[in-house]
Amino acid sequence: MPEQLSNSLAPPALRTAEPQSVAGDNPQVLLDTLLAACRKNLRVVDEDRIRHAFQFCYEAHKNNERASGEPYYTHPVNVALIVATEMPLDDVSVVAALLHDVVEDTDFTIDDIRADFGDEVAEIVEGATKISGIFKSREITVAEYYRKLLLSMTTDIRVMLIKFADRLHNMRTLQHLPEERRLRIARETRDIYAPFAHRFGLGRIKWEFEDLAFKFIEPDEYYKIKNALNLKRDEREKYIESFSAPIAATLKEHKFKFDIVGRPKHLWSIYNKILTRNKTLEEIYDLFAVRVTLDTDDVNDCFTVYGMISGIYKPVPERYKNYISVPKKNGYQSIHTTVIGPQGRMVEVQIRSKAMQEIAERGVAAHWKYKENTNAVDKELEEWINWARDLFSQPTDETPKEFLESFKLNLYQDEIYIFTPKGDLRILPKNATPVDFAFEIHSEVGFHCIGAKVNGKIVPLNYKLSSGDQVDIITSKHQMPNRDWEKFVISHKAKTQIHRWLNEQRRQLIETGKELWDKKMKRERLHFNEDDVVRIAGAFRFDNPREMYHAIALEQFNIDDKLPLLHDRTRLFASEKDEGVPLGEQYKTFVRTAREGGVTIQGSGANIVYVYAKCCNPVPGDDVIGIVTVGEGIKVHRRTCHNIAPLLYAGEPRLIDVRWTVQQADAFIAGIRVSGDDRPAMLHDVTHAISSYENSNIRSVSIETADEIFDGTLVVYVRNVEHLNNLIERIKKVDGVKTVERFEEDDVLGR
Repeated sequence: MPEQLSNSLAPPALRTAEPQSVAGDNPQVLLDTLLAACRKNLRVVDEDRIRHAFQFCYEAHKNNERASGEPYYTHPVNVALIVATEMPLDDVSVVAALLHDVVEDTDFTIDDIRADFGDEVAEIVEGATKISGIFKSREITVAEYYRKLLLSMTTDIRVMLIKFADRLHNMRTLQHLPEERRLRIARETRDIYAPFAHRFGLGRIKWEFEDLAFKFIEPDEYYKIKNALNLKRDEREKYIESFSAPIAATLKEHKFKFDIVGRPKHLWSIYNKILTRNKTLEEIYDLFAVRVTLDTDDVNDCFTVYGMISGIYKPVPERYKNYISVPKKNGYQSIHTTVIGPQGRMVEVQIRSKAMQEIAERGVAAHWKYKENTNAVDKELEEWINWARDLFSQPTDETPKEFLESFKLNLYQDEIYIFTPKGDLRILPKNATPVDFAFEIHSEVGFHCIGAKVNGKIVPLNYKLSSGDQVDIITSKHQMPNRDWEKFVISHKAKTQIHRWLNEQRRQLIETGKELWDKKMKRERLHFNEDDVVRIAGAFRFDNPREMYHAIALEQFNIDDKLPLLHDRTRLFASEKDEGVPLGEQYKTFVRTAREGGVTIQGSGANIVYVYAKCCNPVPGDDVIGIVTVGEGIKVHRRTCHNIAPLLYAGEPRLIDVRWTVQQADAFIAGIRVSGDDRPAMLHDVTHAISSYENSNIRSVSIETADEIFDGTLVVYVRNVEHLNNLIERIKKVDGVKTVERFEEDDVLGR
């Protein structure tokens, strides 16, 4: 695509993912190439400083080689060249790019960098070094630390932009790595780096990330599409030229300065459209696309040109999008329209100014300029940084992987445009609800949201909003979030705020329950140490004291009813075990209560109390047996349970036959253990396999990774064994999963 606007019809282009690195390893040639790029693209160039950084880089890496056999120093030089040409920032960024691997890969330290190049360069290099492994969750063990690392990326945008350049050059030379590493890096690039680049507004880099990843992950499909497009390149270029000619003539007649080019289409986008639309390559109509770029500072010129094009070709009304008046969240602006061109073919046309084109390709990097005589960044960049900080700054108790999975959902989502009653605009993810909108306005509005009017009509809180909706939030000081909200909110901000609020409320209830417990024990002159309280909680069938305190605060557990037992330590702690008490005596202690569903006890009425054993967590369909216990009635186990097998062998008299009823009203918990090859989005894919099957719910997830292998456990709610087995089969189909099995461990499954 031409760099200068010249009232010309440029030949259309097709973006392909081929390596574009600087060839050769002659140090002087590399340095001269880099300096020439800096002179051409940067406003200020300290050539002596760049030469010094180049020499430092060369000396630090001169004894190391890349997998390709090239000297290692060629990599940081190429990264610096990308920074200088494809996202031109400043000469400080070029220096930092040359040095970005020195601390990580050599014996030099940050102090050495600081001594030679100053604090600014040292801080950027240190930031790049810290986040070099940010997407490998096994390296981050504390969620708060992980969150702060992400937040540090918004302290100086140049840190992340250098990491993008670093990854881009690695992807351009990925063919030299072993296949296993190629696939891991390609998936990581597609699933994480490309979405981040999208949110940074780096359109050109995002496209290349996706195409290069596509090339290495699915090479057959990649080359199939590429070769098919190449065969018809001449035909496509002739059509675009004939389509563009009358537009160019009209614009020249009205004295516009412009370029018209065939808009590059990246292969990953075409492949996705083939899949999602279930069409052939020939049926994807917007392979024909042009971009009109105007050399103007008046945005109204874009609308004028839209009117001219609509006068030449008939527009398709439902395919008009005005991103100039309502920019995307990453700053992207353009008019999109689809028109019926010659031979009845539909052609997508984008109309934008030269400045808008700069933002479309370079995003936040295009804003990297300083106001005269100040260190304040321009308004657009500052707004982006504030958005990112707001997203990252909320404390969370999510695991690092959960946090990243949640954040990724917001990186690539389509956006909708919602208006307040006063006409102010808010941009939200597609499928957002009034609750998401309320939290976008303010956290207090979100916390007390009780209802909403959409376009004047009352709607439920889980209503899915559409672009153009005007939303009026109804609040009440008595309204508080509940856990159902977590099931339908979409935005990362709403999810984080609700999760944090619910956890804080639970913490307060636990404190209240503990205070009530302590006061009651003091009044009764009962003294229990911490170990005793843990045993007491277990005796009353709680996982831990916090669960017991929580139930006390909610008045679900009455301490007064338990005082006789609390005063009798011998009987209290004896109830922790399944002791051999005669069956008839045990039945006398059972509390009679009606229960729907569950199990029936052979030879007894339907009101016998029973519980499901935590050690094996039976679900309907399992072969089960009961055992008489102290204080809990019949405890139902799986016959294969490791605690039951010895009792069956010994003929334990407390064992009784039980069977499942035909109808089950309860949800039962079951454990699933999963292991396989670690990769980005693995957690998302596994949990999606569960949640997308008959609205299955997940109680908890625990995933650990080491040496690119993951091992995890999931606790899920199921109706019966068939439901559980279907979930296991779905997980087995997830890419990279090696083993899936049911498990039964007390410490993971809990009560």
